Amino acid sequence: MRVAFYAPLKPPDHQVASGDRAMARALIAALRAAGHDVCVASRFRSYDSGDEARQVHLRDLGTALAERFLQRVKPVSHPDVWFTYHLYHKAPDWLGPAVTEQLGIPYVLAEASYAPKQAGGPWDIGHGAVADAIRRAARIFQPNPADAECVRPLMRDPERLIPLPPFVETQPFRTLKRDECRAAVAASLHLDEAQPWLLAVAMMRDDQKLLSYRCLAEALSALVDQRWQLIIAGEGAAEAKVRAAFADFSERIRWVGVLEPDRLKQLYRAADIYVWPAVKEAWGVAFLEAQASGLPVVAGRSGGVPGIIADGETGLLVPEGDSNAFAAALASLLADSQKRQAMGRAAMDRAARVHDVSTAAALLDRHLRDIIAEAA
Repeated sequence: MRVAFYAPLKPPDHQVASGDRAMARALIAALRAAGHDVCVASRFRSYDSGDEARQVHLRDLGTALAERFLQRVKPVSHPDVWFTYHLYHKAPDWLGPAVTEQLGIPYVLAEASYAPKQAGGPWDIGHGAVADAIRRAARIFQPNPADAECVRPLMRDPERLIPLPPFVETQPFRTLKRDECRAAVAASLHLDEAQPWLLAVAMMRDDQKLLSYRCLAEALSALVDQRWQLIIAGEGAAEAKVRAAFADFSERIRWVGVLEPDRLKQLYRAADIYVWPAVKEAWGVAFLEAQASGLPVVAGRSGGVPGIIADGETGLLVPEGDSNAFAAALASLLADSQKRQAMGRAAMDRAARVHDVSTAAALLDRHLRDIIAEAA
């Protein structure tokens, strides 16, 4: 079937890498793997930082773009389904509801988030639009189970809220040869192959990302008497603040910036433990990529993170923002190579079974076909 895909927060071809962009691309890949014809309906970003006048402007612009889409689409080839990924009060969907109403086609959402406390606040316009979109949806696929509690009461039929485990294409991560990757990374970054390598992959923004970096630095400061080296992949406006957080042991850190996908896969495969405190994190594509590569994970228990890391099996979860608990969990893996290797194997196996694009493709395809049948 023909699927019109739209991501109001960030289009899938946006120039800045992020987990949101990665998930948008993954959804398109899964839909295409299921045999569907997917087109990106619009690159319009509806994101607003809290200015009411700008929200009105974005709403009006989105309405105009919806009308333009309707004018150019041909009756014999219009989409069978509209699929919007990731909307919330700061980035509502101003196109999909209007287009689907005019064309009489199903409206589908993935990763919808609704926060009742935002009613009447600075994003009230977007907040109301999200509520309307949720009520309209024929299905909502939720990669973050933490969102379900507030989304479900708005739906016409709560049974149409479908858990969708976050996913990546796992095969390219697990087939790399670890010994070759480790030797190459050791040579290029001047790392000691005899020491455990920690890896963190995250943009450097002055928000919850910075909070996570600082929590990680605090945890590592308690482990300076142990053997480890840390690779940090990422960049951003808060880079100076991030670097300052690790200043006391900067000789153990390797800063690699933003990497091309193949180079990043090599780092995942070469490392020993993936570390990220996940303060106020929704779930995180990097957690999936790390586990697909065979890395055990130490993470904060926030948002949807417990849905993708099996505590005690594929990694260790600690209270969100608790640097002492994070340090203790990490120390237990640093001290036990057999434990981290067993967790790494379990992580790779679980990623291939539960979080692979093929599993997502089958789930999406089944429900899309049901939706079309229901609309007939």
